[in-house]
Amino acid sequence: MRTNRTIRIAMATVGALALALTGCGGDDDNNGDGGGGGGKETGANSTVQLPKLDGQTLEVAAVWTGPEQENFTKVLDEFEKRTGATVNFVPTGNNTSTFLGTKIQGGQPPDVAFLPQVGVLHQFAQKGWAKPLGSETQAQLDKNFSTGWKELGAYEGKQYGVYMKAANKSLIWYNTAAFEAAGITEEPKTWKDFLATAQTLSDAGSPAVSIGGADGWTLTDWFENIYLSQAGPDKYDQLAKHEIKWTDPSVKDALTTLAELWGKDELIAGGRSGALQTEFPKSVTQTFSGDTPAAMVFEGDFVTATINADTDAKIGTDAKVFPFPAVGDESPVVSGGDVAVALKDGKGAQALMTFLASTDAAEIWAAQGGFISPNKEMDQGAYKDDVTRDIAKALTAAGDDFRFDMSDQAPAAFGGTQGIGEWKRLQDFLKNPGDVAGAQQKLEADAAKAYKTG
Repeated sequence: MRTNRTIRIAMATVGALALALTGCGGDDDNNGDGGGGGGKETGANSTVQLPKLDGQTLEVAAVWTGPEQENFTKVLDEFEKRTGATVNFVPTGNNTSTFLGTKIQGGQPPDVAFLPQVGVLHQFAQKGWAKPLGSETQAQLDKNFSTGWKELGAYEGKQYGVYMKAANKSLIWYNTAAFEAAGITEEPKTWKDFLATAQTLSDAGSPAVSIGGADGWTLTDWFENIYLSQAGPDKYDQLAKHEIKWTDPSVKDALTTLAELWGKDELIAGGRSGALQTEFPKSVTQTFSGDTPAAMVFEGDFVTATINADTDAKIGTDAKVFPFPAVGDESPVVSGGDVAVALKDGKGAQALMTFLASTDAAEIWAAQGGFISPNKEMDQGAYKDDVTRDIAKALTAAGDDFRFDMSDQAPAAFGGTQGIGEWKRLQDFLKNPGDVAGAQQKLEADAAKAYKTG
């Protein structure tokens, strides 16, 4: 059983976020070269004291690849510079809990790992795999993070995790050239308007919406945003805890709404079959590059990392963003995040955890782009562009009042594993969006099993 309370993003922040995003400009002058990030260099300017670890080799595991991995490596480079340690990065693949569980059971866990699901943190803490934070890391956490983010990293009264990286997962990114070519001058604010915009784009010759359906987690994000806006926060919390079943009428309503888009092949880049073969990075690049780019792609603030690294599009000029459209009374705002945990005892693992909880580490990564942090004390000027900076400000302004990704709160067997559970069932639903009842029944069967076993 999970003891932490569900975390919320306030509906009241949505209007402020929408206003901020609409007025965003392009890149600022901070290009993030080198490991200095937000101006915190080795020496007197450091805000955190680290031990000397000469000769030690540490291993860090996380799901990130490509630009995200490269940007995070800048943080590790600075840690190496300050401590003398060597840090090796190991990508986990999408099945993070399975990868790490195998390493741990084989007696070769990484020193530190980033977990993308709250449910996995609880599982690791319960099994004794995750190590409680030391006093120096706790001090950084207390200084730099709100209570809500600390509670997300705790289990049964003990602190295990540091949420270094957060995400606003309620954003639609769009190709401004495609909008202009179709004569669209206003960003859609409601789901009805969104569908009408997609149809206008399609009629003008642009693939309207790019969907990364090969990665099941992107499909859970589609569902969660629609469900939160349509069913409301209380129902969202209940479904997240499996206090109501997936056969509930509110789930039927959300899937029916989702099918209004997923059921129209002509509105999806490559159609449904193409979407199911498209991984998340490709869903972004095919929106901002190529001869016939798609017009829109849904996902979080981290989309900017792929745009910056793999396309020529300029954030705020060629690539703009608007909040996920309101299905009910309010636009939804769903947050996610990656939590760092120590999987080994020892000075090196705890020192790295302390650094990850500091403003120094957050500012280094922020300067690279494609990243926002719940670290409320970091210099907001470190962010690479105005778009990301305003998204981050809206997140930290919410304080403790925000909602967290539903699938990431679930047991990993349901909400966080490739090829099974919610990921697989929503891929099946994308393939056959007419079978709402069948999707509900399979989702409920998988959820009942996973929540029972933990």
